[in-house]
Amino acid sequence: MGGQVKTVVLAYSGGLDTSVILRWLKDAYGCEIVTFTADIGQGEEVEPARHKAEMMGVKRIFIEDLREQFVRDYVFPMFRANTLYEGAYLLGTSIARPLIAKRQIEIAREVGADAVAHGATGKGNDQVRFELTYYALAPDIRVIAPWREWDLNSRATLLDYARQHQIPVPSDKEGEPPYSMDANLLHISYEGRALEDPWIEPDEAMFRRSVAPEAAPNTPCSIEIGFEAGDAVALDGVPMTPAVLLERLNEIAGANGVGRMDLVENRFVGMKSRGVYETPGGTVLLAAHRAIESITLDREAAHLKDDLMPRYAALIYNGFWFSPERLALQKLIDETQARVTGTVRVKLYKGNVTITGRKSPFSLYDQSIATFEADSVYDQRDAEGFIKLNALRLRVAARLS
Repeated sequence: MGGQVKTVVLAYSGGLDTSVILRWLKDAYGCEIVTFTADIGQGEEVEPARHKAEMMGVKRIFIEDLREQFVRDYVFPMFRANTLYEGAYLLGTSIARPLIAKRQIEIAREVGADAVAHGATGKGNDQVRFELTYYALAPDIRVIAPWREWDLNSRATLLDYARQHQIPVPSDKEGEPPYSMDANLLHISYEGRALEDPWIEPDEAMFRRSVAPEAAPNTPCSIEIGFEAGDAVALDGVPMTPAVLLERLNEIAGANGVGRMDLVENRFVGMKSRGVYETPGGTVLLAAHRAIESITLDREAAHLKDDLMPRYAALIYNGFWFSPERLALQKLIDETQARVTGTVRVKLYKGNVTITGRKSPFSLYDQSIATFEADSVYDQRDAEGFIKLNALRLRVAARLS
């Protein structure tokens, strides 16, 4: 399998798949396994992963709370660009992978490992995101991707392998699960199996972070989000850290039926994929950020950001977070955010997000100019020459038609 490996750092969730991978790595490579488990707000305890790793003979175990770093250094920079992939997807899974992979490489250096491993399949995007990050940060690292190497090519063979090696199989894993799920503080994604037919409506019982819009309260909920330099810093006047603020937004928006998305997207590896997502806090944050930008950003700066956003989104979706072009775009985006400061009032009602107010000490909105009443700044007669100059090429073309 490509030569001797002494030590490998495995991205380990503690679930069945990565537990099987842990044992398989020992069998296939005979190497020391170091596990790394990241808490990025997936909503379940990560400490049980330590016990499982210890039970399987792992000596060096890393379990780290990365929630604040995740939101501060990855989610918020992405939201400064109002990022949507293919006009809809808020990139909840995509933005988490570079953080996990980066910390894996750091741990590999700390323990002197010569390889890293992940549990992403050979048909999805995550393998690309993990490995592009590995190579961007450690160009000579050895990467082990078990799903591309082993012969456990079905759910049945995976379960058989687990039983054969006394790896506990949860009761809900015995039957074919209805979908696969990935969660972090920004979103929960549901894909595969029961959802593979894009005509089949998702089961309401599937959702964990939001109520159905029709089941949401009959009274609207109004909140105020404070921004500084493009980042949300306060909720209803109360300063909060990035992770705490996003978690609270998830609770409020989810309770009002906000944030569900059912879409078919184009994977980087070439196929189309149907995904169902819950991103309640992120949905509100996107609307609020655009609202504060609407009064603080110059027109052409705002339009330039909108032009660049799809390219920026594709870079994140495809795994190029640490590429020179993403870093360059980030500098441009961050430069535009210096005065994106103020407060946005948002009304949430049965799945809808409505902006009802925005204010900023750096507002470019001038009521004395915008008014339809008489003013001393804008001479309406100037518009005639402006229109004729812009119409010149159209009139020339029309005479030739």
